[in-house]
Amino acid sequence: MSSIILEAFDLCKTYFLENETIDVLRNTTLTVKKGSFVVITGPSGSGKSTLLNILGSLDRPTSGKVMFDSVDIFSHDDRQLSEIRNQKMGFVFQFHHLLAEFTCLENVAMPALVDGSEPDKAYEKAQELLEKFGIGNKRQRLPDEISGGERQRVAIARAMVNDPLVVFADEPTGNLDEENTNKLLQVFLSLKDEGRTVVLVTHSLDIARKGTDVYNLKEKRLYAV
Repeated sequence: MSSIILEAFDLCKTYFLENETIDVLRNTTLTVKKGSFVVITGPSGSGKSTLLNILGSLDRPTSGKVMFDSVDIFSHDDRQLSEIRNQKMGFVFQFHHLLAEFTCLENVAMPALVDGSEPDKAYEKAQELLEKFGIGNKRQRLPDEISGGERQRVAIARAMVNDPLVVFADEPTGNLDEENTNKLLQVFLSLKDEGRTVVLVTHSLDIARKGTDVYNLKEKRLYAV
């Protein structure tokens, strides 16, 4: 059985605007092993989020290939990709994107319900994750009724509810203070300690120091640190 869960080969991403062509990524290659905590750093505007979106199949490259769980991910159509993302990938963004009208418990359970899980099992798993991340007592609160750090932990719980093969995180601590950043970092480290695979984009050097594999994206290419 392969120890590699994700591979990117010679990724290029070009945006063709009306009067100009913008290269964001050029011949970018990356290998992600199962159970690793991959951290990608780089200056603002360097293309980190674009790379993460391609790795997570949210965007397609101009050229190149992404192998996810030994399959060429972009050989699938958009409907199939949506199913794969819900079943095998988890996403955490700088903004939590929780549904304001649903409780924390309902937000976490949502991907499992969409995937066809029985409601009792989906809510049980959601509650377990909220407890695990120290916010089980917030289960009936709406997102606006909890702190920013707690909302991000709810977002991570939501990302984990379907037991994804990889969690992709894009600047998840970007809007948090130091205390909540440290709490969130501990959550990601706990996932790593469980053998989960995390690919995280960040400006934080403190988070980068905790990565098992750290890369810097500059001049449209990825370099190991």
